[in-house]
Amino acid sequence: MKTIELNVEKRASQGKGQARRMRAQGQIPAVVYGAGKPTVPISVDHKALSQAFRGGAGDNAIFLLKLGGSEQSRHAMIKEFQRDPVSRKPLHIDFVRVMMDTKIRLKVGIEVRGIAKGVKTEGGILDFVTREVEIECLPGNIPPHLPIDVDELSIGDALRVSQIPPVDGVEIVDDPDKVVVHVTHPTREAEPAAAAAEAAPEITEPEVLKKGKVATAEEEAPEKEKEKEKEKKEK
Repeated sequence: MKTIELNVEKRASQGKGQARRMRAQGQIPAVVYGAGKPTVPISVDHKALSQAFRGGAGDNAIFLLKLGGSEQSRHAMIKEFQRDPVSRKPLHIDFVRVMMDTKIRLKVGIEVRGIAKGVKTEGGILDFVTREVEIECLPGNIPPHLPIDVDELSIGDALRVSQIPPVDGVEIVDDPDKVVVHVTHPTREAEPAAAAAEAAPEITEPEVLKKGKVATAEEEAPEKEKEKEKEKKEK
């Protein structure tokens, strides 16, 4: 891991008003703490920090903080970076001191390489379950990421933490059985017509109720015969 030199200044005063004035002048309020030493309030030049990130400083970058006006310097990492939720401008930085000869624990990201066979030729879906794992190493050995190759994974296959390729000077201390990626069957949607048929209730012909009864031809015949017999008798 490359060490990034960053010039900082010690803050003479603290408070919200002073912090606002510093930000207006292009300075970011910050503190340095840890390693059993007192917390020191400092300020960081916004442009210098932005340039460091553009130069490749990642989430786990090691900084060599050089205090202006003195020969003092200290290795540190960013523990917390506060930004304005709307403008995304930096508000405050917490640096934690690190000893370059002492191992530390931290999380690093997983980088997926290749295209799984189950996705490329079998129509499956690669599910990226665990995106970072916990490791232990010296600050100078922190890898930017841990690469994994998924080319040979078929549908139903999974790759676990224990299968991540080893990196010199780095010990993975996360759960070895934790699934990192696996290839699954795509979710099949029901056929629209079939789904509609299953969803629609059974339709039955409604019974039509009428006040009067309409007689059929068969029902009218006996009535007509009775009328004829009655007419003969009257004659």
